Amino acid sequence: MRQLSSLDAQFLAVESARVYGHVAFLGIYDPSTAPGGKLGGPEVRALLAERLHLLPPLRWRLVEVPLGLDLPYWVEDPDFDLEFHIRETALPAPGDERQLAETVQRVFGRPLDRGRPLWEIYVIHGLEGGRVGLLTKIHHAAVDGLSGNEIMAIVLDPTPEGRTVSPPPPAAPPARVPRDRDMLVRGLRGIPRYPLRALRSLPRAVAGFTDLPGANALPGLPTLSHVYSRVRRTLGSDEGADILEVTTARPPKTPFNGPVSPHRRFAFGSLSLDAVRQVRREFGVTVNDVVVTLCAGAVREWLQERDALPEDPLVAMIPMSVRKRDERGTWGNRISMMVVPIPTNEPDPATRLRRTHELLRSAKERHSALPASLLTDATAFIPPAVASLAARNTVDILSRTRPPLNLVISNVPGPRSSLYCAGAELVANYPLSVIVDGVGLNITVVSYKNRVDFGIVGDREQIDDAWAFLESAGHALQELEEIGQRR
Repeated sequence: MRQLSSLDAQFLAVESARVYGHVAFLGIYDPSTAPGGKLGGPEVRALLAERLHLLPPLRWRLVEVPLGLDLPYWVEDPDFDLEFHIRETALPAPGDERQLAETVQRVFGRPLDRGRPLWEIYVIHGLEGGRVGLLTKIHHAAVDGLSGNEIMAIVLDPTPEGRTVSPPPPAAPPARVPRDRDMLVRGLRGIPRYPLRALRSLPRAVAGFTDLPGANALPGLPTLSHVYSRVRRTLGSDEGADILEVTTARPPKTPFNGPVSPHRRFAFGSLSLDAVRQVRREFGVTVNDVVVTLCAGAVREWLQERDALPEDPLVAMIPMSVRKRDERGTWGNRISMMVVPIPTNEPDPATRLRRTHELLRSAKERHSALPASLLTDATAFIPPAVASLAARNTVDILSRTRPPLNLVISNVPGPRSSLYCAGAELVANYPLSVIVDGVGLNITVVSYKNRVDFGIVGDREQIDDAWAFLESAGHALQELEEIGQRR
């Protein structure tokens, strides 16, 4: 048995009939490089069956502790059924991008079955040009971005021929799933650990609490931040005092900052990584600076076209991995985030890029002083019995009053060389991520080979056209290229 961390459990706690805690990738594959020119359910099942012993999260089943007395556990599923998790569907002709997005957003909007390991793969046939889509859904409670990449590295190969995988060791008889009575006893035994867990987390969590999303929207917290900073200085402990000053950036209201519906919109597309790198060189910034600037420009244009652009800059959450090298293969979540204003109020593209660079650099400096375990420490104070209710109610209240932030922007570096699934070449890899009440827009970008692949997820009731963000990101990149060429 493996117990979830308090942060892992929060991805379960936020779930409701309208909010889902799973993420996904839409891989587009060219089966012409595969044996027999085929990629379907049988090929994917055979590949995973061969490598399943290397993929523990795919075999884990969730076991709750009765009455929420302690955090849940992962256990090996003794009734694991690989066929249940791999399904096939097809698009009607002509199988274009818009039809694919409609199918993906419907499938993505279905919750995962908590009575089984929390993942699914949909093989989608009928795409233009004979290509095949693989939509992989997996719960965020089991993996974060880097551990998700570890799964991809095990499943995919660097050549069409694949590689030899060592056979699994002799398997012990599967243990039975613990009964509720067993888990109740385990939960009761864990109650004395609550105060110790909270005390261990207290110094680090308080030091970084005002950098958590939504902290600046809670009454009295800015004052509390200043008071706590002065107390630390009076006691002669200046380390980290500056980071306690709560950010002055307050998220303005936008059309995508209300309670979300159960339905999603999804749009996907790619831009040239070479063009992004050229802009980076011309302006002396980072690739991440350019990507965030493209997202800021896209959101600015989308809001302008709807006469809804706020005068103040929007505030974005940018997730960051804090997983160390020696934590590879440990799965679960090791993430933190930066909460950063992005210059959506700046009309000039070059000035917008320079301002983004300055804001991100300042945020990184502040973030480097925060504890790597900030999110885990902050969630350790909440007793598991009330975690789900507290998580959902807090987000719901903030979404109906003042949003904790406006959107999520995530940029994940990916491989520069081709990858293959059962011999079929991966052509593109579009991400889908989480939206919650108050934050109805998520832009995730993954680089692959010579391209950056965008996945836009929005609330269907708040986002009337998700494809427009991609068109606007293309416009923003073209503007920066033209300015760079004139420099």
